This record gives sequence, structure tokens and C-alpha cells, in this order.
Amino acid sequence: MSRQRSLEQKRAAEAWSRVRQIQEHGKKYAKEYAQLAKSAPADIQTNGLGQTLAFWRAKGKDEHKALFHDVSGWVGNQVSHGQKSDLLEWIVNEASTDDYRRATAEAIAFLAWLKRFAEAELGG
Repeated sequence: MSRQRSLEQKRAAEAWSRVRQIQEHGKKYAKEYAQLAKSAPADIQTNGLGQTLAFWRAKGKDEHKALFHDVSGWVGNQVSHGQKSDLLEWIVNEASTDDYRRATAEAIAFLAWLKRFAEAELGG
């Protein structure tokens, strides 16, 4: 049996790590982060990945900053081969249409795990 972890397992592990960091550090915005993560996939489907990331960045609240960082870090490393951690900058300056589609699909797949773990561990 192969010991190589699947991409789905890696997504789950990263999402779990991000949620545990918020929980272990007793972040005041944990519940708000969980609510934001819960609505994030629908926001991306409705408004687009770039628009959603720009909104989170502009909002400036701690939970928005944290979710921007978490999604940007994971997806940026997956679609740009680890070269970018600011997904919004990559989308605006470098991404092709196909890259943007892949980034959107990856963001939604990652958020499926993040959303479930945040609901379970952070409330909301």
C-alpha cells in the first residue's frame, strides 16, 4: 500500500492545521472566522475568486485577514508551484484563464475542509 498522501489528505491536513492554530491561540475572532469560512465557497461561486479575495483584503478585520492568508497560502502554493503566497497578486498579474479556473477549483476544494473543521472546532 502506498504511503504517499493524496491531495485530498493534504488539503485536510492543512485546513486542520489552520483551524487548530486559531483555536489554540484563543483568537477572539474564532466564531467569526468559522462563519466567514462557511460562506466562502458560495461567495467565490457568486462573485469570483479574485473579487472574494479582494473583499477579504479590503475588509481588514482579523477574521478576514486570517482567511485571506489561509486560502491565499494554500491555493497559491498549489497553482503557482509554491512561488506565490499572495494569491490575489498572482491572479491579477500572472494567471491565465485556465490558471484562474484551477485556482478557483482548488480554493473551493480547500474551503470544503476548512469550513467543516471550523464549524466543528470553532463554533458558528
